[in-house]
Amino acid sequence: MTTPDHQSPAPRPPAPLAKDRIYRSPLALLAGVLLLAIVGWLGLDALFSAHGRAPWLALAGMILVIPLVVGFTLRPAVFANDDRLRIRNPFRVITLPWGEVAALRSSYTNEVVAKSGTKYQLWAIPVSPRARNKAARRQERAASDAARGGGRTPDGLAPRGTVPVPARAHTDQAMYDLRELLEQRAGAETAQGGTTVRWAYEVVAPTVVGAVLLAVLLAVG
Repeated sequence: MTTPDHQSPAPRPPAPLAKDRIYRSPLALLAGVLLLAIVGWLGLDALFSAHGRAPWLALAGMILVIPLVVGFTLRPAVFANDDRLRIRNPFRVITLPWGEVAALRSSYTNEVVAKSGTKYQLWAIPVSPRARNKAARRQERAASDAARGGGRTPDGLAPRGTVPVPARAHTDQAMYDLRELLEQRAGAETAQGGTTVRWAYEVVAPTVVGAVLLAVLLAVG
């Protein structure tokens, strides 16, 4: 009589990676779509309607301009999870584990400072003085209403007679969230490692090709 073999337990699947929080600029995305539509309309019209060297100039111009528009408007994004911060700028992708981040600063631009002292600008989270002023005015009105006992704030968050939580501009709130992650995760074992920087050749290469082609066409005359 045979006995069934003892089977080893199936290996556990790897723990899923934490989902990224993604920060982008809605205005940049809108501007990028509009610019691409304009460039495409003008470029295609020149390609199929113009004569002589104009179609070639239009083609070279499109090869040069389209990657730049994509790079500066649609491409920038900041990805953050429990282990690392990944910054996708127009021409580079920078990945920093939280243990390598020294600070997140806001002045004329938002930037991350690595422990090595290198600074990287956050293109996807631009500073907006207009949004800050608008948020400050909204906060002042809400605080005034609360002080008068006028009930809840316009956002419906603060009870009567209390000072509401300060409102923040969209990009300031994004930086606040990132600073919270930095404070919570900087010492985590899984958030250690080195900084990596990768050039965005998918943007750089066509831009260089378009510039060279346009320069040759203009030089030939």
